[in-house]
Amino acid sequence: MERKVQHYSQFMIGLHWFTALCVVIAWLLSEGGPKIVRNPPTWHFVFGLAVLLLVVPRIIARLAGGAPPFDPHMPPLLQLAAKAGHGVLYLFLIAMPLTGWYAASALGIPVTVWGVTLPALTAPVQPPPGIVAELHSTGGTVFLVLAGLHGLMALYHRFVLRDDTLRRMMP
Repeated sequence: MERKVQHYSQFMIGLHWFTALCVVIAWLLSEGGPKIVRNPPTWHFVFGLAVLLLVVPRIIARLAGGAPPFDPHMPPLLQLAAKAGHGVLYLFLIAMPLTGWYAASALGIPVTVWGVTLPALTAPVQPPPGIVAELHSTGGTVFLVLAGLHGLMALYHRFVLRDDTLRRMMP
């Protein structure tokens, strides 16, 4: 008898993969150093803001029951690790765009997306916002590594544990 796979909702699946795409594109478009003051990375801002805008409905949908329950055969420690891992990823989905927006504001760089200039999160500061900008820059790479580990865990579930974890997030 074939087991029925409990999928995430189509809405959650779409948000997941679109968010992942926006994160990767934002990371690929990231720049640093003094040149960003003269030539702000507009497309990095666009994809970073898209991540921030996508995380809100993701959290709402998840809290409203958009995530299926864990496979009852999954060990409790693995369930705890999955919950913690997802929590950390959601934290990064919120923190990365906000720290980038804050760093841009502190540098005096207007964050303009599709012709709309967003309000600054802080006044420009002298010297430049070292710690927040560093957190954003380093955090972006850490986030991408964590997202990669998330993907590797999905593959581990599929090919080693041979469970339906990965299939739950496929359309």
